[in-house]
Amino acid sequence: MAASGARLHLVTPVWNRSTRGIRGLSRAVGPEGSQKKGRSLLQFLADRFYDVQALREYLLRKQVLTVHQKNRPFTYIQERFGPHVAGVYFILKQGGAVKFQGKEWIRSNARGHFPLDFVTFQAVPVEAVDASGCAINYQGLDSLLALKELQSLWLQRCPHVDDWCLSRLHPLANSLQELSLAGCPRISERGLACLHHLQNLRRLDISDLPAVSNPGLTQILVEEMLPSCEVLGADWAQGLKSGPEEQSRDTASPIPA
Repeated sequence: MAASGARLHLVTPVWNRSTRGIRGLSRAVGPEGSQKKGRSLLQFLADRFYDVQALREYLLRKQVLTVHQKNRPFTYIQERFGPHVAGVYFILKQGGAVKFQGKEWIRSNARGHFPLDFVTFQAVPVEAVDASGCAINYQGLDSLLALKELQSLWLQRCPHVDDWCLSRLHPLANSLQELSLAGCPRISERGLACLHHLQNLRRLDISDLPAVSNPGLTQILVEEMLPSCEVLGADWAQGLKSGPEEQSRDTASPIPA
């Protein structure tokens, strides 16, 4: 009867969520119970891991679909107002800003709303576009390239702008003078090589490109490719390996004279 009372003393606090009762119950579990408990835990973790993987795949597919929807063309605006206005509308819907020649910058507010006065500027060229941080991808460039007289384009920190996107900028070769690609994680040396079409560029920012393995050497090559362009970004010596004499001198004298 005493043993039965002790057993009840251990079980009851468990239902009352008592920590002391839980510790007591864990001491009462034998080795065989611990093994079963371990196998159950492993099975639980395996099931949860599969669920996490499935959730990650679902979120990735949803993200890709969202980016695809954001880059769809606004055909109804293009049919009514032309590709010029449709391109401006695309940039503003992305959260960017545009500047018509002789006009003030047009950008959306915190709620994503923007004035529609630009629909009357069909004959006024767009001279600058700030699409920094926007979700523009290869497909969305169709709308952007409609702005044939574009002079300045900022694509810095755009997560979906990659080498393939840079290969599509050649239709802007006659007008584009300033281009910023700073902070774009998917741009590498291969994409920068495609900019040789843009011989009218006067200013190019290629700073902070993590996919570029040797920023200093890449900047030198880009400067040779575009001799009339000021290339901003990495210092020319960044990423260049020093010779054996410099390495030994740096090791022998860590403190500069």
